[in-house]
Order: sequence, then structure tokens, then C-alpha cells
Amino acid sequence: MASCDSNCEFDEDKSILESVKNDLGASEWDDAFDGTLIRYINTVFMILTQLGVGPSAGFRITSKEDTWGDYNVTGVDIEMVKTYISKKVKLMFDPAQSSFVNDSDKVICAEFEWRLNVAADPG
Repeated sequence: MASCDSNCEFDEDKSILESVKNDLGASEWDDAFDGTLIRYINTVFMILTQLGVGPSAGFRITSKEDTWGDYNVTGVDIEMVKTYISKKVKLMFDPAQSSFVNDSDKVICAEFEWRLNVAADPG
């Protein structure tokens, strides 16, 4: 499913890297950490593949040219996938100084993993 509902537009031409950078509060023009962010994003895509989400052969990005339209995901809400990726990358790249916030983010990620896995394999 490529859209979340009638109130939410899915922009398949939006860069995955730039989306994550935006969620982290980083400027799309600052490319100093792009290599690190790409590695973390690809790590999360590997986790999603293991959960049964996305292409069975896996998916990876190499630059800001890779878009959400390139990621072939069916049966799950792409908006949850996008939020999950951003949350996981934030935990790796820029964890909060408060352990309470980090623990909350970890709980949210664990719930998303469960929900995404159930959505990808409801049987």
C-alpha cells in the first residue's frame, strides 16, 4: 500500500535520505554525515527485511537520489515504515541525553517492529 489514507499524501519522489535528515532536524544541504546516515538507514532496511517488510531480497540506498518510490513495500503502511526508520536512525545517530526518552523511543520501535511484522505476515 503506497498511501496512508485520504488525508495523507505519499510523495514517492521524496528522497529517503532527505526525509530522515528532515526528521532528525538536519539541513538537507549539510552532507557531512550523509555516509553515516546512509549506513544507518541501510541497517534499518536490513531489519525490515528480516521482519518480512519490503522486497525479499532486501533494499539499500546509496545516495539522496534514492526515493520512497524505489522501496517496494506492500501490505504495510509506508508512513509507519518511514517513522520507524527515522526513529531507529535517531537512536543510532543522535540518541537523546535522557535515558527516559531513549527508553520511550525503544519501546515505540519495538511496537512498530511487532506491528510491521504482523502487517507483513498476518497469517
